[in-house]
Amino acid sequence: MKRFKKHIIEPDRLYNDVVVAQFINKVMKKGKKLIAQKLVYNAFDIIKEKTKKEPLEVFRQAIDNASPLLEVRPKRIGGATYQVPVEIKGEKKLALAIRWILNGARAKKGKPMSEKLSQEIIDAANNTGVAIKKKNDTHRMAEANKAFARFAR
Repeated sequence: MKRFKKHIIEPDRLYNDVVVAQFINKVMKKGKKLIAQKLVYNAFDIIKEKTKKEPLEVFRQAIDNASPLLEVRPKRIGGATYQVPVEIKGEKKLALAIRWILNGARAKKGKPMSEKLSQEIIDAANNTGVAIKKKNDTHRMAEANKAFARFAR
């Protein structure tokens, strides 16, 4: 079996941070990176305005708060499929947090994307918002299926 070769992501140009670069890449649609960068940097400016804190700090806090520790994976045992709680490792944890923050921002209506993005990042940093709700739902599901933890790989 051939192993997947992990892409090396260059840090972004303004904050020199790899996680921000990953976030920009997730925001990007149809290869329009400049538009995605403009959106994220505008969102960071709004965060700085609203919170009077360093936007990178708020962003890191939001990612940490939205990162799940456990998830449930379906596992088939003897004709029945069980939802088995599994611990999540670093890369996937980060990817899920980014995805949930973005989905939360995209779900909001009526404002420019940079405002929605900044609001969702601030909410996640304050342990509220859509991304945190998604994380809590995931943890609740894992907790409910704790009895099947013995089937974990």
